[in-house]
Amino acid sequence: MALLQITVVPLGTATTSVGDHVAAMQRMLAAEEIPFRLHDMGTIIEGEIPRLLELAARLHEIPFAGGAQRVMTQIVIDDRRDRRIALGDKQAAVRRRLA
Repeated sequence: MALLQITVVPLGTATTSVGDHVAAMQRMLAAEEIPFRLHDMGTIIEGEIPRLLELAARLHEIPFAGGAQRVMTQIVIDDRRDRRIALGDKQAAVRRRLA
């Protein structure tokens, strides 16, 4: 399993708000029944690399379907092969160290 952090930024829209685009992306992920978590600067998704890359491509297209004329997408992948990682593992490790 791996984690993919994705930030999709629609440009060339009539407003600076991106909430409608983000909501559409979150609805798509919820329908996929894959672990994900929205945060203030993007979304983190858990899964196998081929699936994550396929989802990233689909998420990139959503703002275009919503009328954006340009979209910038940034992805970061954490693909750990020595053990399974899941959403929240890194936060839990830091919390243990702080306790």
